[in-house]
Amino acid sequence: MSSTPRRSARPVPGAAVRRARLGLLLALATAVCFGSSGALARGLIDAGWSPGAAVTARVWVAAIILLVPALLAMRGRWGLLRSNVVTLLLYGAFAVGATQLFYFQAVAVMDVGVALLIEYMSPVAVMLWLWMRRGERPTGRTIIGAIVAIAGLVLVLDVFSGTAVSTAGVLWALGAMVGSAAYFIISARQGDEALPPIALAGFGLLMGAVGLTIASVVGILPWRWSTDEVTFLTGSVSWWIPVVGIGVIAGALAYALGIVSTRMLGSRLAAFVALSEVVAAALFRWALLGQNPDVWQVLGGVLILAGVIAVRLGEPDEVEPVAVEPV
Repeated sequence: MSSTPRRSARPVPGAAVRRARLGLLLALATAVCFGSSGALARGLIDAGWSPGAAVTARVWVAAIILLVPALLAMRGRWGLLRSNVVTLLLYGAFAVGATQLFYFQAVAVMDVGVALLIEYMSPVAVMLWLWMRRGERPTGRTIIGAIVAIAGLVLVLDVFSGTAVSTAGVLWALGAMVGSAAYFIISARQGDEALPPIALAGFGLLMGAVGLTIASVVGILPWRWSTDEVTFLTGSVSWWIPVVGIGVIAGALAYALGIVSTRMLGSRLAAFVALSEVVAAALFRWALLGQNPDVWQVLGGVLILAGVIAVRLGEPDEVEPVAVEPV
C-alpha cells in the first residue's frame, strides 16, 4: 500500500516574497513615523521645551498608549512576560533610553550632524554583529549597498558644514549607536518564547520612560517645558497637540511597526531601511518648518534609497526565526 507523500514544511516561495514586501512597506512606514519626531520636537524646543523634556514626553505618551494593548496581549501568558524580564530591561535601557540619552549627551559637546552620523552607523554594527555572532556573512551586494547608503547619509546630514568633534562626544555617540543597534537585534527575536510585538514595544517603552525620567530628576537630562503655543509653518497650535502627535506617531506607532517589520525582514535589512528615516525627517522639516534641503541633501537621499535597494537585493526573501538568547 502506497503512503501519501509528506508535504514540505518549508514556506511557499511566493509567501516568503509577499512577507518580505509587506515587511519593507512596514519598515518604510516606521521610518516615516520616526522621521516626524525631529520637526515636531523642533517646534516644542522653539516654544521653550528642552530636548530631554520633549523626548521624555514622547516616550511616556507612547508607553501609556501601548500599555493597555500590551496587557491584553499578555492575558493568560504572564509566565512568558516573567521569562522575558531581561529582554525588556535590555530593550528599555538600550533601544529606548540609551539611544536618546547618549545622543543628547553627544550633541551637548559636538556638532549634531557628526553625532547623528555616528549613531546612524548602527546598521553596520548590526551587520558585523550578525557576522561575528551568527556567522551571517553579508553578500557583495549588501556591502556595496551599505557603502552607498552611508555615503548618502553623509550628504543628507551635511556633516562637512560643522566639524566640531570631541572625544567625549564621539564616545557618547557610539553609545547611542549601540543602543540603536540593540533596537534592531532585540526586535528581530521571535519564536515561542518571544514576546508579542505590541507587548515588547509597550513594556519596553515603559521601562525606557522610567529610565529617562530618573535621568531628568538627577540632572543628567535637562528638563524644561512650556505651555506656550507651538508654531509651525502651517500656523500655531496648543502645546499638547505636538506632544500627543510625537508620542502617537513617532512613539507608539513607530516602535510597534518597527518590531513587526524587523521580525519580517531580519535585523540587518531592517536597520538599513531605517536609514530612510533621515529622508523622511528632511521632508517633514520642509513641510512643517520650511527648511528646504539643498541639492547635496537631495542627492544624499537618492543614494540612501539606492543603497537600501542594493542591500535588499543582497538579502534572502525568507527570514529564519531568531531564538531568544542573551545579548
